[in-house]
Amino acid sequence: MSVSAQARKLSSDEHAVGRIVRGQAASDGAGVRLTRIIGQPALPDLDPFLLLDEFRSDRANDYIGGFPDHPHRGFETVTYLLAGRMRHRDSRGNSGLLRAGSVQWMTAGRGIVHSEMPEQENGLLWGFQLWVNLKASEKMTEPRYQDLDPEAIPTVQRAGGVTVKVIAGSFDGVVGPVRASATDPSYFDITLPAQQSLTHALPREYCAFAYVFDGSVQIGPGLEPIERGELAVLGTGNDILVRAGPGQDARLLLIAGKPLKEPIVRHGPFVMNSQAQIRQALEDFRTGQF
Repeated sequence: MSVSAQARKLSSDEHAVGRIVRGQAASDGAGVRLTRIIGQPALPDLDPFLLLDEFRSDRANDYIGGFPDHPHRGFETVTYLLAGRMRHRDSRGNSGLLRAGSVQWMTAGRGIVHSEMPEQENGLLWGFQLWVNLKASEKMTEPRYQDLDPEAIPTVQRAGGVTVKVIAGSFDGVVGPVRASATDPSYFDITLPAQQSLTHALPREYCAFAYVFDGSVQIGPGLEPIERGELAVLGTGNDILVRAGPGQDARLLLIAGKPLKEPIVRHGPFVMNSQAQIRQALEDFRTGQF
């Protein structure tokens, strides 16, 4: 599908929706079917965000192969599971289980080899993976994890049944448990009952987006319609208005981060600042340096 068919540009007003991008069918790992929203031709990246995938299926053949051992260097991966179970293992002997509502924020840093495999043979597996870039001075840091059980993620309740899970950043004074100083991310999972609305101020000059994964919403003063499976690139610096459509509850991710404004050179699971660094990453992986 052409880029023009995948994205449409809207108002340039900083308070409004800049453009809307629809996810594209893709596969990764051992044939896992997913929707790629960031990291496709219509939206290669949104500094500091490099990739956003949604995986959602109740057909075991779509996900049972999982994501066997694979390397990463130079960025962070954020896995947020809505339904199902997934086991994580890595080359350093770490292991953990993601269950519904869990988050894993992994800083790959100088390099790690890991696997993410479903721990189920049937039923719904549904979640997201976001890639967040690291600044040049942190790309070769030691790998680390922030593993969060559902109980560790605070929820804000607003009038009318509006709820916000605060994974990172601050919402109504409630601070999420994830820390990532360079990009200062906000990561919210928002549920809006039909025709209910929410406003939230996003930091000026941060990159921000809303991804609707259930129902539909309207965003901004112009109330631009955003359908399920669409991502809206947002202006920042003032309150963002989001309103659920009629007749159905809506659910969306609202994510923002400080852009790094550094060169991005990527080769598969490696994201660095130069081709020389990519060549070194490939050599280090080949020779078992991860």
